[in-house]
Amino acid sequence: MAELIDGKAISQSIKDEIKEKTAKLGEKGIKPCLAVILCGDDPASTVYVANKKKACEYCGFDSVSLELPAGTTQEELLDRIKELNEDDKVNGILVQLPLPSHISEDAVIAAIAPEKDVDGFNAVSVGNLLIGRPGFVSCTPAGVIQLLKRSGVEIAGKECVVIGRSNIVGKPMSVLMLRENATVTTCHSKTKNLKEVCKRADILIVAIGKPKMIDASYVKEGAVVIDVDIHRLEGKKLCGDVDFDSVEKVASKITPVPGGVGPMTIAMLMNNCLEGCMRQNGLLNE
Repeated sequence: MAELIDGKAISQSIKDEIKEKTAKLGEKGIKPCLAVILCGDDPASTVYVANKKKACEYCGFDSVSLELPAGTTQEELLDRIKELNEDDKVNGILVQLPLPSHISEDAVIAAIAPEKDVDGFNAVSVGNLLIGRPGFVSCTPAGVIQLLKRSGVEIAGKECVVIGRSNIVGKPMSVLMLRENATVTTCHSKTKNLKEVCKRADILIVAIGKPKMIDASYVKEGAVVIDVDIHRLEGKKLCGDVDFDSVEKVASKITPVPGGVGPMTIAMLMNNCLEGCMRQNGLLNE
């Protein structure tokens, strides 16, 4: 049976480390500040924003919350982002997605100053990641790297298969694993012989968006399996892209859903905001 990778415990340890660093910054009169913009009243987004506020409070950050009606125009939203870009007290800006259909997500992401783009979605952030320059990394893939490292998983030299090629998870995940010296294959809906490709993986990272699609027949004996997605089935039961009951019998380590990758996303958001604060104050190398 596979060993569980406990995302709740690892995310808590990261937040505790951030809290300690924040306290030391406070001795210099510096306090990180995250601004979160929620446009509309999507129930899931409302919960996510509340969780981010709680995380800010726990880590000792200031937070700014702008809750805008669904009828807010794109121009109005861009104006608010511009104000936050110019506010020296704000170190990180996050616009909760999805946005109302009349607002362009691309335009909004592009409007956030790269030095405050704590989601890591801006083209400048993505470009920096690709060529190895310092910058923000998308929170979920960054969280996966921490899960692996803090669980004692050796990445360098291992064969890694990433299923999924989204801009938020799949693509940056592949780049991050390559940066950690893994040999990386990125799979997607057009990949031929997917099962055979997956069975080569020492580390299998699944972000395909299909509930319980990956069962034991896709997994090499002893592989490490990271399940990124979360789905709500009938009866409100939660599951991931991996058929956990099947795969845990052959994997060496596996993330549960919930309690695996999910908690790491907010922890890494806090980490990015702290990093932004330190960089903006010339303290990143301290």
